[in-house]
Amino acid sequence: MARADLLLKLAKASTQGNDEQVRRVIEAMAAEERAKNHTILADRLLRHLQNGNGRTPQTTPRTLRASAGPLLAEIMPQRCLEDLFLPQEVEEIIGELIAEQHRADLLRSYNLEPRHRILLAGPPGNGKTTLAEALANALCVPMLVVRYEAVVGSYLGETAQRIARVFEEARSHRCVLFFDEFDAVGKERGDQHETGEIKRVVSSLLLQIDALPSFVVAVTATNHPELLDRAIWRRFQVCVELPAPRRGQVEKWFRRFAEQHGHELGMSPRSLAQRLQGLSFAEIEEFGHDVLRKAALDSPNGDVKAIINSRLQRWKGRFKPGEAGLAEGNP
Repeated sequence: MARADLLLKLAKASTQGNDEQVRRVIEAMAAEERAKNHTILADRLLRHLQNGNGRTPQTTPRTLRASAGPLLAEIMPQRCLEDLFLPQEVEEIIGELIAEQHRADLLRSYNLEPRHRILLAGPPGNGKTTLAEALANALCVPMLVVRYEAVVGSYLGETAQRIARVFEEARSHRCVLFFDEFDAVGKERGDQHETGEIKRVVSSLLLQIDALPSFVVAVTATNHPELLDRAIWRRFQVCVELPAPRRGQVEKWFRRFAEQHGHELGMSPRSLAQRLQGLSFAEIEEFGHDVLRKAALDSPNGDVKAIINSRLQRWKGRFKPGEAGLAEGNP
């Protein structure tokens, strides 16, 4: 049975002739029924939202295709928030957003909706994609990743149509909808070097973001926030930066690494953090996996300290002193 607040909203929107609100409420009801495994009822509700061409909204991401393949990739999240080393402010913001989503009924009783549009910015390799996955995990929903190679078309109007289909699919699920490298489709419309097609894509994107119901958490990530259209920033209720790791964060990472894998590192986490100055979180994680692989191949007599020293020499060309905030005195 649909929640009373949704039924009341549906009745009110219907009597006021507010077709857009009617559509949003029916989408919310369908998503709720699908979460209860009432798929037949959810499909019937969505059939009432057929457009003028009689096209029924799709119900699974695998059926949503273009010539280059599926427009969305569905990921069942595995990473947890505990896997990340977030700045305290970011951790608090994400915690509040998760609480709002989990207690959406309480907020709606005050005529409020939970926040559900998030923009993540920062240099590559520092947790934007992992944070989106961890957020989906915390909300117990699938993560739908937009595949640009299938979305971006070569013909006039094709990309905007495919973006509309992506959002149409997302609105039928409780999910995290993830746009990586968001600047690929959200470029500044004032850029004189861009075509009119890109401007139409951005305008369509803004309309679709505005129409998203609050049970769809849209997460976008960009390494180049300066390229985004200015109007896009206003669409996101949460904008956070994930900076390169500081020394204290890398020290904590190596302490947990040693505890999880039962290895004596042969040098202090502080020394390792200093030696790995300039690497992103993704590179530090790959360094750890590199050590583990060699230790496994050399077991049972592998010398982890010697392995770490050899790997430090091998990775030396990647270090960028002074660029990642790991310098002495920068905790």
